Amino acid sequence: MTESIFAAMPQQLRDIEYAQSTAGASLRFDASLPGTDSPAPAAIIVHGGAWVRGDRRTNVAPLFKPLSDAGFAWFSISYSLATNPLQVGTAVADVQAAVRFIKNHAADYHIDPDRIALIGESAGGQLAAMAALDGESGNGVKAVVALYTPTDLVALARSSSFIPEELRKQVNGTPLERILLARLGQLSPITSVRKGMPPFLLIHGDNDQIVPIEQSRLMCERMTAAGADCKLFTVPGAGHGIRWWESSSAKSGPYKQEMVQWLQKQCGVSLRNANN
Repeated sequence: MTESIFAAMPQQLRDIEYAQSTAGASLRFDASLPGTDSPAPAAIIVHGGAWVRGDRRTNVAPLFKPLSDAGFAWFSISYSLATNPLQVGTAVADVQAAVRFIKNHAADYHIDPDRIALIGESAGGQLAAMAALDGESGNGVKAVVALYTPTDLVALARSSSFIPEELRKQVNGTPLERILLARLGQLSPITSVRKGMPPFLLIHGDNDQIVPIEQSRLMCERMTAAGADCKLFTVPGAGHGIRWWESSSAKSGPYKQEMVQWLQKQCGVSLRNANN
């Protein structure tokens, strides 16, 4: 692949390997490249699915067209899914590997490595947030969009059905439960807030029964108190999942427009049509 080819016209890429998991599985992404004259800003998208399921093509499909219409390249990634309780929320390293790979190949894809954002929905939002908060060299991103994201995994583990029941049963009432709760605390974005972290846009439905909107409200409050940049966009009457929001234009239209305009501001991009 060469820069001139991708700069000449829009391109769709499928099944590109960016890394291998610790178990040796191939980790891949699909991508859309706008074919702009100058290097484009980019978004790396992390799907949800309670860490145990989900698909990079179907879960986050509503995000593709608004990003493309706004002139962003996007990369929708797969990652290692959890098969036991100790793996919940630990695929952060996979997201970081995707960031490094895409940055290292920025010239090939004709994107700007200094204008890369992370977008995560649900469990993918936790992974995206923790990847951005790690601070490791080479993992830096310009901004993070987190949709209905669990930011306090300990609170969810104790009170929400978001943690899959089959995983909860494996540890409930066992010595492993205390170890797992401590680990979930370490993997909770709200405990890693710091001054100088990338700006966050939190998008959340106020009728979410799986990950309560309070998770995003408390995260934004913690960020503001630390001197970090955070904005919470509430989707009135919406539950959990952008695919469900698509059934109502009143829910799906405004959040897409907000997401694109916020990303354009963070990445210094002129406004394009973001209403679809």
